[in-house]
Amino acid sequence: MAGKKKGPQVGSGGQRRRGLEGKGPTPPAEMRKGHAKQRAALAKARRAQGRPQRRGGTSELVVGRNSVVEALREGVPANAFYVQQFIDNDDRVREAVRVAGERGGIRLVEAPKAELDRMTNGLNHQGVVLQVPPYDYAHPEDLSAAAFDKGEDPLIVALDGVTDPRNLGAVVRSVSAFGGHGVVVPERRAAGMTAGAWKTSAGTAARTPVARATNLTRALESYQKAGLMVIGLAADGDVELQDVAALDGPLVVVVGSEGKGLSRLVGEACDLRVRIPMPGGAESLNAGVAAGVVLYEASRRRS
Repeated sequence: MAGKKKGPQVGSGGQRRRGLEGKGPTPPAEMRKGHAKQRAALAKARRAQGRPQRRGGTSELVVGRNSVVEALREGVPANAFYVQQFIDNDDRVREAVRVAGERGGIRLVEAPKAELDRMTNGLNHQGVVLQVPPYDYAHPEDLSAAAFDKGEDPLIVALDGVTDPRNLGAVVRSVSAFGGHGVVVPERRAAGMTAGAWKTSAGTAARTPVARATNLTRALESYQKAGLMVIGLAADGDVELQDVAALDGPLVVVVGSEGKGLSRLVGEACDLRVRIPMPGGAESLNAGVAAGVVLYEASRRRS
């Protein structure tokens, strides 16, 4: 049996020779697929174009006269306002129609009662239904990239297992009040930006981005690689808040649920576990209050 000959074969077309040729200089980080700098550059371009990041699922419906009026007053985003045909007008209905008209961009639709019953699965809608579009979530890396773009140290709050939208709204409000750069929530088993969260944020959700992470632990590790310190709030934390030196630098504050605290994997991913001193003897604080305390202290040191 004849052995195989070494070297180029007939008809190779010089493939081996071309394979030995150089591929040119290494492209800059912003052009290398998967590189953190490329992701940051793409995120910056998306923000400049105003392109949405991640939709939060299906539209939400706010029903009932009081709820609809409050949602419109608080600036909850809406794309359609349904009013029942031949509705018995009162002050709340008239105010809802007026505010929806003044805001602009909200379709006013007159619909029969049977249609509203079908839309709301038989809920007591009282003849008015407000349709809230899915929230446009940012990517977690967008929050730190936006801060660095402005020459600021990122200040971000990540929520672990917080399921009450009102707590999320309160955290968004505190982040806005104390100069933070956004909030990160997990995709699963966590509160999202519903109409309730919008209302609790008192309008600050319009200027404070909320990002959604497929995996919160990996998102925290990505922040660490970008130079951010990650601290987790825990009742049995190793250090008290006033002794944390990193509050005036690039920072992620992780807040767990009031009942269970931080999950094991998220707690292990934190650089430091921090406790808030409570001389009054309370065992824990809800997420909104806890985040507000830390954000205030961070803001005070930064100023």
